[in-house]
Amino acid sequence: MAIALTYFGIHLVFLLPPILILGWFAFRRGRAWWGVRPLSGLALMIVLAVVYTTPFTNHLIPRGVWWYGRSAVLATVWHTPIEEYLFFVLQPILTALWLFQVGTVVDRPLTIPLAHRLVGVAGGLAIVAAGAALIGDAATYYLGWLFVWAGPILAIQWGFGLSYLWDLRRTVLVAIAVPTLYLWIVDRIAIELGVWIISDAHTTGYALLGLPIEEALFFLLTNVFIVQGLVMYMWVLDRIDDRLVRAGMSNRFVTSSDES
Repeated sequence: MAIALTYFGIHLVFLLPPILILGWFAFRRGRAWWGVRPLSGLALMIVLAVVYTTPFTNHLIPRGVWWYGRSAVLATVWHTPIEEYLFFVLQPILTALWLFQVGTVVDRPLTIPLAHRLVGVAGGLAIVAAGAALIGDAATYYLGWLFVWAGPILAIQWGFGLSYLWDLRRTVLVAIAVPTLYLWIVDRIAIELGVWIISDAHTTGYALLGLPIEEALFFLLTNVFIVQGLVMYMWVLDRIDDRLVRAGMSNRFVTSSDES
């Protein structure tokens, strides 16, 4: 099938327009997250996404887990197209700007029960273990590496803030679901156009309306990372504010007592 769009064209048609629209809404809407704090969190997510995902793609691409259509990419760095690195930047922006529309912070201390932390860490490590067991089979190679790659991040995030994420579960679910569904559609279109091709040999063959389940999981997991990371980032900053306010009130009380 002839390629109607290049990988860069996918960015121009499907990613940049919603980013611009959501960015405008976040900037204009008084109730949306905006400013130094959420944007600094987004910058942190972008850096982590590039650093953590680069070895992952550069491990799987040369092993034939997926490849790109002829003339679909401009150039590659290591084994990964430059458009893929650009996607590592654009996806966090897209997902974060949607989160900024619906995000909220609840009043919960950073100290959460140890049992909750252990459950969170154990859940992430169990995903790693499941992935390690799947890597040995060619048909579950992609799926296994997804789990091995995702598990450590989930263990860290859940170990730190599982209770808080549960308190905000409805917000987190909406923040994850909408960009994930959108990116599933974009991914399905790109595969249909031959912009990238997913290996039959390294996938299970299960699909969600034509989208390989491994691809669906990739976009789900990456959006989970972004949303959970930003939600907890804002939570930590909010708690720091509270402590500074209390410290300021305490200092004023001490000063006032000394003067009397």
